[in-house]
Amino acid sequence: MALLIDQPHWPAHGTRFAHLVSDISLVELWNFARSQGLPARAFDHDHFDVSEARHGSIVAAGAEPVEARELVHRLQLSGLRMPQAHRLPSRRRAETNLRRSWELLLPTEPELGRRLITEWSQPHRHYHDTRHLVHLLAALAQLDPQVDPTVALAAWFHDAVYRGEPGDDERASAELAEWELRRAGLPAPTITEVVRLVLLTIDHQSAPDDPRGTALIDADLAILGQPQGRYLMYLNGVRAEHPNLSDDDFEMARRRVVGALLSQQSLYRSQIAQQLWLDRARENLSSEEFHWQTVRGHQQLD
Repeated sequence: MALLIDQPHWPAHGTRFAHLVSDISLVELWNFARSQGLPARAFDHDHFDVSEARHGSIVAAGAEPVEARELVHRLQLSGLRMPQAHRLPSRRRAETNLRRSWELLLPTEPELGRRLITEWSQPHRHYHDTRHLVHLLAALAQLDPQVDPTVALAAWFHDAVYRGEPGDDERASAELAEWELRRAGLPAPTITEVVRLVLLTIDHQSAPDDPRGTALIDADLAILGQPQGRYLMYLNGVRAEHPNLSDDDFEMARRRVVGALLSQQSLYRSQIAQQLWLDRARENLSSEEFHWQTVRGHQQLD
């Protein structure tokens, strides 16, 4: 066990915070954090933020106090330090990125772009927000640097309506796309295609002869194949979007999702998506599945 904590030097929320890390694994870090009652929202890609008031108890529980420079050095040597390029951007940065993207995609409709960004910025969104849209658009560019504008439009609309109601959200988003794009005067075939693509995100299934659908679905699932710390941030965001679910109900829902994803013969349709994300996606999903099995096992022992 190699848990490290630096001194609480970072001011926020009327106090100061330290960083708690493991130079062995994120699983070790999370297990220790749970044992100490640290909230999941305190996790930030490769560390937990620990308030000054909790610093002493965390050290007493076994974390080794070190200077910040040593903590960062040992975290880097472990390979667990999350590079900035893989971290969630700030919401402000994501919004700036999206404004630029929209100007390139549909420069004649700036108001529509602003309305969509407002929808994606709603406060109840924690994963399905502007940062998810930025990541999806970047994933599309990884699959093909020449992103199909129709697919990009579908990406912008695919979670434009988000109330946490699977199926209904996608259908409402498709209706919004049809109404807004018709209002903008886009050709009917383009509108029909955008609507079709948005509806594919209900079950994330595309036909083998559907390159547009394949690109959108693969990019939407790209989050599954990110470094483990980023995947855990995704899980935190999803959990925060369902505050009314009990922990048990959330666990059951995630078990169903993870089981369905792992049972798919081909999680990603395109060869390039498989090369980019498949191995890590399976590792992340298997790790989450094992976590829920462990949680259930501990509850049964109790």
